Amino acid sequence: MTPLNGELELLTPSATVPRVLLPPPHPANLDDDTLLAQCEITFGRQGGPGGQHRNKVDTAVRLRHEPTGIDAGAAERRRQQENRRTAIRRLRLKLAIKTRTKVDPVRHRPSPVWESRRQGRQLSINPKHRDYPAVLAEALDVVYARGFDVAGAAGVLGVSMSQLAKLIRHEKHAMALVNAGRAERGLPPLK
Repeated sequence: MTPLNGELELLTPSATVPRVLLPPPHPANLDDDTLLAQCEITFGRQGGPGGQHRNKVDTAVRLRHEPTGIDAGAAERRRQQENRRTAIRRLRLKLAIKTRTKVDPVRHRPSPVWESRRQGRQLSINPKHRDYPAVLAEALDVVYARGFDVAGAAGVLGVSMSQLAKLIRHEKHAMALVNAGRAERGLPPLK
């Protein structure tokens, strides 16, 4: 691991090692203004369906999160504001999957966002909900810190293993990451 500015560690990515290890809070949990302040934003034109308006106006949006180098974009809508919202959501999901925040694998206390989505040992969140990337990021942080022990991570987060697996299963890249980590440690894959 190579320290960068004493806060950020760039890691050699592999199937189970994230690109970047960050200090808290996770960027997927930041409000839009704070997240966008960390991004380079570019606008452009994108061909394809959408009519004449799309080919004359810079409606495509590309966001590059400068601390991590992770980017996301959107160009399928005719309005720049709609593409911007879509690009922010895609960036949050990529950050949730590709970056990890340092957490204590035993004494981690779930965040207020996590607690607001938890009902007893159940986790109530739709993958399209605005909080989904932040909740997924926190779950993956704990799973990663616990060496891909999903049952142990579920216990730390106060939910059942099936609820945690269901949360991860909604995002195929997150599921692939967890299953690759479990395979490296000789654990059976999540289904």
